[in-house]
This record gives sequence, structure tokens and C-alpha cells, in this order.
Amino acid sequence: MPPAILIVGATGNTGRNVVRTLPNLLKATIGSHRILALTRDVKSSASQDLAKIPHVELIEKDWTEIDQAWLKAHGVVRAFVAGHILPSQFMDESALYLAMLQAAVEYVVKISTMDEFVGPANTVYYGRAHWAIEEMLSHQDFEALQWTSLRPNVFTSVYLASAIQWVKDYKRTEEQQPLKILLGADDKMALIDPDDIGLTAATLLATENPSPHNKAKYILRGAEDITGQGVVNLVEQHTGVKVQDVRFRDTSMITDMVKYGYPEKVISSIISACEPVWAGKCTTSFRPTSKPIMEIAPPTTRIADAFKALLEG
Repeated sequence: MPPAILIVGATGNTGRNVVRTLPNLLKATIGSHRILALTRDVKSSASQDLAKIPHVELIEKDWTEIDQAWLKAHGVVRAFVAGHILPSQFMDESALYLAMLQAAVEYVVKISTMDEFVGPANTVYYGRAHWAIEEMLSHQDFEALQWTSLRPNVFTSVYLASAIQWVKDYKRTEEQQPLKILLGADDKMALIDPDDIGLTAATLLATENPSPHNKAKYILRGAEDITGQGVVNLVEQHTGVKVQDVRFRDTSMITDMVKYGYPEKVISSIISACEPVWAGKCTTSFRPTSKPIMEIAPPTTRIADAFKALLEG
């Protein structure tokens, strides 16, 4: 049985492009590997699209239940992990990496969070969790498991979501509702397209020798900055009308997260994640994409192109 590369979160924002791009990258580097695309529903349209890709095996399983025996039985030697940011994050993700260590997995590429959030005293709770996980992976007990952490900016699909929905609603009803945007009118941010992150992860997973990237914590910024007003301009371009009511630095998208299982007590922590964004610390100029990433798989997607793709998706 050929060795396998496990993709945790295969149908998610970043995982989809890992699965789409990895097979061709492997042909030119480490050769024949099975690609195990983990999904919670093999019958979903997203899963079925991935199932059409050569050398991809779709597996329906909750990644939080993966153990050493499962990894060995499936011949997993490398892995991509895009976990969750629920309060149980550290417990779930650390258990997965422990199982990988026990199963002699060679290399893992993990999605972390924005570099500005990672630290033991950060107000963003999932930033503290990512810090703790990476401290654990850096310990000598985990020396046999090579790993790379990707610290991307906020995804285009997240920060543009309200604007995309506004355009769709207007085209359907021709009625204007308030346009709520997390950015301020002049706040700049290098939003990054999830497909760019997926390509970076796939490139790393296909690297013949990952040792130069072992224990690296790479910053990923988008190809360009955009302001809140820039988002408004895109909305107006796609509708042909002037938006009458724009609410900048609106955090209702975050407070609404309680509807999706996030406890009320963590909402203020997530809102605090806006502070470095509003302070201009998440731009291409303040702290650019890490040089090794710019050399192997630089982010290239323009905001206008991401906006159009989200509208059409």
C-alpha cells in the first residue's frame, strides 16, 4: 500500500485547494502517495467534487476521533491540519498530534492563526491555544514529528462575507439594507484568499525534504491591502448603485457566532482580534509574508478576483 497524506478539513476553506493541487505537485517531487481527504459527509457536493480528483480517497470521519491505530492502519506519513477554534481546540488538536507522534507520522503542516494573536498573554483565546500547541510541538518529546505552522491573515471569504451577501440580497430584492463591514473606512488589511493558503500548504507537503521548514512559523499576507471603503467600492461596482448606509467597524458578524455553537463568554475575546487590524498591523507593509513562502508559493489572488469568485460560488 502506497504511503498516505492525510488532509484534515479537506472540504473546508483551505483544505479544498490542498486536495486539488497536491496530486500534480507530488508527481514532480516525492512521487506516488495516496491522498486521504477527511470529510464529515462524503455525500456533500464539496466532497463529491474532490472525489473526482485522481489519487484522492474520500473518508468520512470526525478528525477529533483519530488515534494512533487509525493512522497506522491507513499508512499516514504526512498530514495537513485545519482544525477548529472552539474552546476544546487545545484538547482536540494536541491529541491528534500526539497520535501522529505515536504513529511515526513524518511531517505535518498546520493552519494556525494570525501572527498578532499567537502568544501566552494574548486576549484572543484561540491565539493562546495555538501558542500552547506550538510550544508542545517544539518540545524535545516531539522531535520525531516535523511540522510547519502557517499563520495567515483573515480569509477573504470571512471578511467579505457580509458584503457578498449584501450584493446577493440587493440583486434579488433591489432593496438596500445596512452594509456592515468589520474594517473601518480607512483601515487597511491584506486579506488572503484561502486557495492561496491551500497552495502553500500543498507545496510544503510535496517537498521532498521538509527539514528546512521544520518548526517554522510562517506569516501569510494577501497579495494586496484593501480598506473598508475599498470593500464598499467593490459592492457598488457589482450592483451599480451607491450604498446608502455603511456601518464600518461593525462586529455583529462576531456576536452572531453564538448561533453556530460558540459560547457567549468567548465573544469578547474574538472581538479583541479586531484591534491589531484596526491599528494597521495586518498589512503587507507592516509585516509581510515570510520570505521562504514568497520563494516557493507566494499569495497572488487579488481582492477583486476573490470578490467575484465568492459572488459566483
